[in-house]
Amino acid sequence: MDLYDFGLIGLAVMGENLALNIERHGFSLSLYNWTPQEIDAFVQGKGKGKKVHGSHSIEELVSTLKRPRKIMLMVKAGKPVDDFIERLIPHLDQGDVIIDGGNSHFLDTIRRVRLVEEKGLLYIGTGVSGGEEGALNGPSIMPGGSEKAWPLVKPVFQAIAAKVEDGTPCCEWVGSDGAGHFVKMVHNGIEYGDMQMIAESYALLRFGLGMSPDNIAGLFDTWNAGELDSYLIGITRDILKRKDEETGKPMVDVILDTAGQKGTGRWTSLAALNLGAPASTIAEAVFARAMSSIKEERVEASQRLKGPDLVFQGDPKEFAEKIRQALYAAKICSYAQGFQLLRAAALEYGWKLNYGQIALMWRGGCIIRARFLGKIKEAFDKNPDLPNLLLDNYFASTMDQNQDAWRKTVSKAVELGIPVPALSSALAFYDGYRSAVLPAGLLQAQRDYFGAHTYERVDKPRGQYFHTNWTGKGGTTASTSYNA
Repeated sequence: MDLYDFGLIGLAVMGENLALNIERHGFSLSLYNWTPQEIDAFVQGKGKGKKVHGSHSIEELVSTLKRPRKIMLMVKAGKPVDDFIERLIPHLDQGDVIIDGGNSHFLDTIRRVRLVEEKGLLYIGTGVSGGEEGALNGPSIMPGGSEKAWPLVKPVFQAIAAKVEDGTPCCEWVGSDGAGHFVKMVHNGIEYGDMQMIAESYALLRFGLGMSPDNIAGLFDTWNAGELDSYLIGITRDILKRKDEETGKPMVDVILDTAGQKGTGRWTSLAALNLGAPASTIAEAVFARAMSSIKEERVEASQRLKGPDLVFQGDPKEFAEKIRQALYAAKICSYAQGFQLLRAAALEYGWKLNYGQIALMWRGGCIIRARFLGKIKEAFDKNPDLPNLLLDNYFASTMDQNQDAWRKTVSKAVELGIPVPALSSALAFYDGYRSAVLPAGLLQAQRDYFGAHTYERVDKPRGQYFHTNWTGKGGTTASTSYNA
């Protein structure tokens, strides 16, 4: 009986396209899906004449694979992953590898690595970014988990991954237990921020300057030839060109303005809150989607709540350029927050993350791929311990060059009553980060006043805590739960 190189469970669009990608790069596959007819349809259709085998049971799948077996799950995150792990374990031998290629939560991956390794098996939780097209033609792949498993899957993963200009694959080992899925989660959080900031820039151009979707598409095409060159700017240009076949209207005008989400942006925001990392722009992008979902309330509110009745006055071309500069500056801050969150997680979970390598993995194949990720890689190559991107010379000088336009863009948006939560929160992050003194001393005094939470003093060494009897009635007893 022929034995196959790689096993894959789950033949939805991503799984199907990954299977075709793997086979195209010279690896044979044994496939399994919970509905046998889907397996048969694939083998006799898109997989016809290719080195693929359709298995009709878990037992058959395992028995048709070369050892050590490598089986990738492309199933819905959550319970389905746990169910398949449970079904696979009794049929596997020591050293076999289970791979979760879905958008699993990193804490689930940490738990699963321990569970699988206790059975003598190996486990990888890997982010796969790039959507349907990426899965077929080359995604960004972010694997983490059992490090002994990496040499076993590296030839497959690096063969099928997207490549940057010099041929380097957008795939490298990220770190232990849940590191791969955490990096993918942060990728998705940055994606939320990117998309929201592009949408806000569109709103300023469309509703502030009165530009048509076609004209904005042309402007975005120009932007995409410069420092904003990215996948998301490119597809936004294409979207704005498209006309609805039924009405002839711009497609963007017939799509209801309620944005969905699958949870990874929310996970990123919660992780930032748990780790005390200021990822405010990502959180605002999540909240913006939540705001969009209350469409009926917004329609009613639009009839009852008044805003400014102003029309833009000035040079439209000049303001459009300010919007471009604002978008680039805010984008840098969003990525800076994402990498700051990665650093906080590395400290918390003991991961040895290579931030320049992560930037390289995001340089191609994934949704947030962009030209300036090369600048991020350069920054971390120069200083692997860089605490924040904004402290790199290139990014510091870029912020200095663009901040005046950024401030005027946000100010004009406020004047016109056009909401720009991501662009403005990124500016607040920048101003907060560059401030040697923040009003948090007052906050700490308030906490000490009502809860005896103590405070540190500017004229004493860090780590010494003090309490004031603010009312004369509180005494000297202080809380032991101090949190900065």
